[in-house]
Amino acid sequence: MQKILYLLPFFLILFSCGGNKPTEDINKAFQDSVQTYLNGYNSKLKELSIIANEAEWASNTKIVEGDSTNAIATNKANEETAKFTGSKENIDAATAFLKEKDKLNDIQVKQLKAILYKAANNPQTLEALVKERIKATTAQTEKLFGFDFKLNGKSVTTNDLDGILAEEKNLVKRLQAWESSKEVGKGLKTGLVNLRDLRNKTVQGLGYKDFFEYQVSDYGMTTDEMLEMLKKFNKELFPLYRELHTWTRYELAKKYGQKKVPDLIPAHWLPNRWGQDWSPLVEVEGVNLDSVLGTKDAEWIVKQGERFYVSLGFPELPASFYDKSDLYPLPEDAKYKKNNHASAWHMDYDQDVRSLMSVLPNSEWYETSHHELGHIYYYMTYSNPDVPVLLREGANRAYHEALGSLMGMAAMQKPFLENLDLIPKDTASNEMQTLLKEALNYVVFIPWSTGTMSMFEHDVYSKNLPADKFNKRWWEIVAKYQGIAPPATRGEEYCDAATKTHINDDAAQYYDYALSFILLFQLHDHIAKNILHQDPHATNYYGNRDVGKFIEAIMYPGASKDWRVALKEQTGSDLSAKAMLDYFEPLMGYLKKENEGRKYTLTEVE
Repeated sequence: MQKILYLLPFFLILFSCGGNKPTEDINKAFQDSVQTYLNGYNSKLKELSIIANEAEWASNTKIVEGDSTNAIATNKANEETAKFTGSKENIDAATAFLKEKDKLNDIQVKQLKAILYKAANNPQTLEALVKERIKATTAQTEKLFGFDFKLNGKSVTTNDLDGILAEEKNLVKRLQAWESSKEVGKGLKTGLVNLRDLRNKTVQGLGYKDFFEYQVSDYGMTTDEMLEMLKKFNKELFPLYRELHTWTRYELAKKYGQKKVPDLIPAHWLPNRWGQDWSPLVEVEGVNLDSVLGTKDAEWIVKQGERFYVSLGFPELPASFYDKSDLYPLPEDAKYKKNNHASAWHMDYDQDVRSLMSVLPNSEWYETSHHELGHIYYYMTYSNPDVPVLLREGANRAYHEALGSLMGMAAMQKPFLENLDLIPKDTASNEMQTLLKEALNYVVFIPWSTGTMSMFEHDVYSKNLPADKFNKRWWEIVAKYQGIAPPATRGEEYCDAATKTHINDDAAQYYDYALSFILLFQLHDHIAKNILHQDPHATNYYGNRDVGKFIEAIMYPGASKDWRVALKEQTGSDLSAKAMLDYFEPLMGYLKKENEGRKYTLTEVE
């Protein structure tokens, strides 16, 4: 029966083009036949995606060592989806229809292109390769999230290790925690090399040079265009990053009682396993959000995030969100593990939305919860009758992260917190320290994302980086872009890049996060100045329905509208780092004064 679905449009075209019918009638008949095909494709995609997402959900929420039940179910479900999206019939149908794209409407053309994009990752012509890649991906995920981290012989969670790196002042203990966090990479290297080869070969089947190029093409850009844009953003923010890097080197040396200030920051000195966020180094005087949140429970954190969105005019979350999500840490006596990376899930291309988190009542999870719910509400908003299933995605991949991060950032600004009585009204605080703390998060993230992650994965996929040079190249790039060094030489028995989940299961698209931060500040700047008429450094989105309407207008079309057009319509400008640079401009003078007489060691990357 399935092949009838594919052949039906061609028969309709054949009949509609017969005789002496007017051109507009022929075009209408052609559009109708294409729509019949697309309706069938969307319906089948939704059906298969539900099964695959449920299997993936089980694989991520209940990892039992030695039990392959979930892995088998996940592989089977993903193979069925891959078989459909990569089928020769779908490739041939979409290709044939696109040859007559001038007779179709924009939404139909977008869907047909999306079909070919999906097919390139799972072409039927390489069915055995696709099956092997799916199996390898599942195995890599289980190995990563099923890993038993040890510290001094005792099993620990990544939350435990993160806590040590955030708070511990003893460098010996910090080193132990950092090294423990990297042990998982040893067992992932072989799998990563295999996945690199499988991913490249799969997309090469439909004409892409490599997997990196394939992922970039989703933006309507070439690899060179993407790399050029990433380097541009990194270069624009370099002067500020160099000041932050210099300030941090000296502050950390003082904190740990070290007389010699290193040229590169030792990785275990930083509060984050990968050096992507240094904000815990600064405590803002007068604002102690953790002390207040510590009196709440984890459920309150999530519910408060929901209340924020509802105050903007969004609906309450469906009851199934709380029934089916996995929001809190596992009990200590749990006989299984789960993925410890926060994520949002769109199970059915409709209103079955879930989140996987390990929420604790602290400021980090407070912000993360607001962020993850941004994804959830994006899913819910573009799941509407005007957006077909194929286009129920972000305007581009960065939009999802940008909107989540936007809401997380908004929820951390002082007027917002005062409005909710999370801090006392008119709380006196050091505004420059607040700006510094934010820069140690947002600005520090740019060289990590545009540089370390993106350039490493480009080398892995586009340059086919040899496996025996993975760790050496990783630390070269880390030094070049982030100005960070390992505590000691890290040989090729390690694979420190693979300790980052995205390298394994969300490959060759980490620049999404970099672009999302640029976009975040552009959207926030517009909201602050044009809707709230407030200082971008001190806003209160809570309860403002006009802010909600602006955000909903961005979310509603999903991927049915070109992302460049959507951005220009909503903000009046193209994607630019200007708003981010403007936001942190007051910090430059402060840092230059702090760094007077200090040695600069970071060199601008060409």
